[in-house]
Amino acid sequence: MNTWSLSRLLEGLHDDIQQRLKISSNSLIHPVTKGDASERVWLTLLQNYLPQRYQAETAHVVDSKGNFSQQIDVVIFDRQYSPFIFKFEGQTIIPAESVYAVFESKQTLNAEHVAYAQEKAASVRRLHRTSLPIPYAQGTYPAKPLIPILGGLLTFKSDWTPAFGDPLKKALTKGDANSRLDLGCVAAEGHFIFDQPSERYLFTDAGKPATAFLFNLISLLQFSGTVPMIDVQAYAKWLTAN
Repeated sequence: MNTWSLSRLLEGLHDDIQQRLKISSNSLIHPVTKGDASERVWLTLLQNYLPQRYQAETAHVVDSKGNFSQQIDVVIFDRQYSPFIFKFEGQTIIPAESVYAVFESKQTLNAEHVAYAQEKAASVRRLHRTSLPIPYAQGTYPAKPLIPILGGLLTFKSDWTPAFGDPLKKALTKGDANSRLDLGCVAAEGHFIFDQPSERYLFTDAGKPATAFLFNLISLLQFSGTVPMIDVQAYAKWLTAN
């Protein structure tokens, strides 16, 4: 009699992601079309498997001072407590307070793409975020501290051999705290995560990288807590701006 197997289920999830990324890489010719397809693969994974309090979209991020991030391939954001998300003709704008994580999606892992992902993450982390005190029946809780916004890079394969050698380690350590990449996945090779206690990167080049990345991300989101209470009036002032 056939029985369920958790290991086979998790293996199948990774294999599906890797195969879809491989098809995008090998079958599509136009670079933009190829990039859009791989981006959709990662978005679909996150939309299907993250808890429903989180959503994932390609988007720009805006703050209450009117500053915008660059376009971000994958933004993971809150929809339980966030009061508004602007959508128009395929464009999504998300308030900075709602963001949990941002990822750049590329076909390959290399120094240029690491630097590009770092730049994208920094463009979001530099935005201003509000946080209001939270009223409750007996009084008011103090304003919640801002949660750290996670940053990362998602690819199908690596231009480096081995994928997780010194060139990647050197590329990841460039930049400041705003540009740090907290985790990433190379679906055909492995995954990496920044370990806060030791302040160093941990690399895994075996197993089922896409599934492992998903579990690492969910774990980090669990410890991030909930986004702060947004000051809607700070955004409302733009209603009267010229």
